[in-house]
Amino acid sequence: MSQDLSSTENPIATKAALGQAIPVTNLPVQRGKIHIKEQKGRFQRLRTGLNSLLILFFFLLPFIPYQGRQAILLDVERQEFHFFNLTLWPQDFTLLAWLFIIAAFALFFVTVFWGRVWCGYLCPQTSWSFAFVWIERQIEGNSNKRHALDKAPWSLEKVLKRGAKHLAWALAGLITGCGFIAYFIPASELYPQIFTLSASFWVTAWVWFFALCTYLNAGWMREQMCLHCCPYARFQSAMFDANTLTVSYDAARGESRGPRKRKQATDLGDCVDCNLCVDVCPTGIDIRNGLQYECINCGACVDACDQTMDKFGYDKGLIRYASENELQKKEVKRFTSFKFVGYGIAVIIMLSVFALDLYRHQSIDLNVIRDRQSLYREVGDGRIENSYTLKIRNKTQQDHQYLISLKDTGNHGFAKETSQQVLIKAGEQLSYPVTVFEQKQADFVGAKLQKQTIAFTVTNLSNPKEKVSQASPFFSLSAF
Repeated sequence: MSQDLSSTENPIATKAALGQAIPVTNLPVQRGKIHIKEQKGRFQRLRTGLNSLLILFFFLLPFIPYQGRQAILLDVERQEFHFFNLTLWPQDFTLLAWLFIIAAFALFFVTVFWGRVWCGYLCPQTSWSFAFVWIERQIEGNSNKRHALDKAPWSLEKVLKRGAKHLAWALAGLITGCGFIAYFIPASELYPQIFTLSASFWVTAWVWFFALCTYLNAGWMREQMCLHCCPYARFQSAMFDANTLTVSYDAARGESRGPRKRKQATDLGDCVDCNLCVDVCPTGIDIRNGLQYECINCGACVDACDQTMDKFGYDKGLIRYASENELQKKEVKRFTSFKFVGYGIAVIIMLSVFALDLYRHQSIDLNVIRDRQSLYREVGDGRIENSYTLKIRNKTQQDHQYLISLKDTGNHGFAKETSQQVLIKAGEQLSYPVTVFEQKQADFVGAKLQKQTIAFTVTNLSNPKEKVSQASPFFSLSAF
């Protein structure tokens, strides 16, 4: 389309044509309650598919069985966290910490490449908000009917529709609360207890707490969570650079905007000012005002604009995923930018450390505790004894027989009355007392205290490669 460079009607168009900076409006469009207009298109199909998979996995994962128990179960009461064949304990929280760090850097890595795409396609807040909007649409109708219902006086029809909607929202929130708590309490027990009102007070309280949070967040707050509560919206721009792909309006092509008939000759830009990009936006912004932190990169405005461009016979892509350099016709260095490479290297390093930590993860936990009441004891047969308590935990999901051994640095050995093999059940910790002695060689006058080091080793007899050792001091007497 031809551009009128001398036009002063639209300052945005003039600045875009001259290559000058375009003013950015940082506030969403103020148009009351947002009722999202339903939009079809490739990006909305992708978003709907990913949101549906996320919700489906969220509810189905607790029902996956594994070796007679729930595959993923975070048993807070017993302090056992089961992930299929891996059981983690509080002392293994470094693994979870690494997972969170990796997730954070992976999010930064994706953000520097494709902007706030996580929020638009995979964020639980977005997924559940769109699910609640779908429920609202089925009961109250499309966006125009919902706006009309808001303005209509209270009547029996309005009461029935609003009551049905909030009842459906409450039920969806309750099911979501059950789905969340099912990761902490076996799902096969939780759902029957909740819906037969036989659950304990605290279980019921937690389920309804998360049900209420879901009802408020996805039903009432929706975009307010993205605009005012989500911290990611505030610091995401620090990860952007001129090569980051974001949903962008091509002002140089679209301005000056204005309505026209199809196939009408005009000197206006390609934007027909249909306002569909605003009507379909979940956060209610006008993408034509430039990059705004409220944009969640869901692509709804892209699909709406492409649909309009098709109707008017214009090329698609007036609103599209594009970088600042691309819009300014500059060279795009998406895969060689400093941030992209830096975050990529950071993710690889974190993954390597996590893999190493996971590889070194021990299935046996050993803690050696000395008797703190006395450093040593002299007994009648010429021995000096030290007492220890071995805290041995079987961190696997099967019972195992273990061998306890001691690395000698002198004439040390287990007391004869103690056994060196123990059976520890799955997930249990055994407190095992051990006495270590040293036979005195002679009676020393003026002997002084001597500290030596001994090491206890616990070995899994069914898999000798699984072993763990810990050193501890041994105190005795020696000559000068």
